Amino acid sequence: MSERTAPRTAPLRARAEIDLAALRANVRALRAHAPGADLMAVVKSEAYGHGAVPCARAAVAAGADWLGTATPEEALALRAAGLPGRIMCWLWTPGGPWREAIEADVDVSVSGMWALREVTEAARRVDRPARVQLKADTGLGRGGCQPGADWAELVREALRAEAEGLLRVTGLWSHFACADEPGHPSIAAQLGRFREMLAYAEQRGARPEVRHIANSPATLTLPESHFDLVRTGIATYGISPSPELGTPADFGLRPVMTLSASLALVKHVPGGHGVSYGHRYVTPGETTLGLVPLGYADGIPRHASSAGPVLVEGKWRTIAGRVAMDQFVVDLGGDEPAPGAEAVLFGPGDRGEPTAEDWAQAAGTIAYEIVTRIGTRVPRVYVNEEQDG
Repeated sequence: MSERTAPRTAPLRARAEIDLAALRANVRALRAHAPGADLMAVVKSEAYGHGAVPCARAAVAAGADWLGTATPEEALALRAAGLPGRIMCWLWTPGGPWREAIEADVDVSVSGMWALREVTEAARRVDRPARVQLKADTGLGRGGCQPGADWAELVREALRAEAEGLLRVTGLWSHFACADEPGHPSIAAQLGRFREMLAYAEQRGARPEVRHIANSPATLTLPESHFDLVRTGIATYGISPSPELGTPADFGLRPVMTLSASLALVKHVPGGHGVSYGHRYVTPGETTLGLVPLGYADGIPRHASSAGPVLVEGKWRTIAGRVAMDQFVVDLGGDEPAPGAEAVLFGPGDRGEPTAEDWAQAAGTIAYEIVTRIGTRVPRVYVNEEQDG
């Protein structure tokens, strides 16, 4: 991930401006939604495309108690960058860096017996207990241990290893399937199953530091799911986990990323002129075209061809024709901004620019994907790095 700090006037082809003051404010707002629980800021996948280390530092400065990653490599990178405190990672495959995670004091998630065997063996080799969180599959059907005999075996063997000093069961956790759909019957079913699996483990001697199931939408709308810890991912970056739940502003959140580019070319063309591959757009009359130097290699979704919105000189434009690998075209309708003029693809919306949600609608996807897919050719430019006050 390319990182740099620069003023807004920096002459870049394109830039993803990351407002760390907005991120800190989002963390504080999310803590207020779950005042009785600790908060984990999830910074997986380079903090959803925003830059893991700067965003992790900002989140911790704003009061995040934990950091969460998917892969152990992401967690170890945070430690290598000097991030203190509790870090958890949950996406393990056989042969993963268990020893390194134990030595870095990272909480590791275990969903089945193969993982428990590997982490306990690593702990034995380094002569240091591992911090292990047991994941329950309460209905999502991805990672996690199934209820019944599988969970009973995992709990039994984990507690046996704990008694031998090989690990500490620091957490019991799960993940919702449909928390972004209020009233979905799976929500109550998963909560009930989670409580049953918690009770089973605790009756047999588990004393976890944290129990957690709440993701961003549950943090915002399901206080009964907060338990000891909430895990906020996309909401940390000021994006609503579901438009049906409300806008970012409805939850006191502000989008953190603004994506913009400098127009590479502005030119006059006649009516009937084809634009971009396949000529899926043909100019309806004499007009001006602007060339935006971003394409699907930078994470601009090709599915947004002929649909993605862009703000140029105070007016919304729409992608004309197909998104190419490195560029796309907008029809400027006869206006003549100078080459180098700013084209804003998305941001908070304060200046009338589109938002990531607008792009999600244009591409038939979710806003999570819009921000996360912005590639490494686009520099992240961090603003408001100093802590408020």
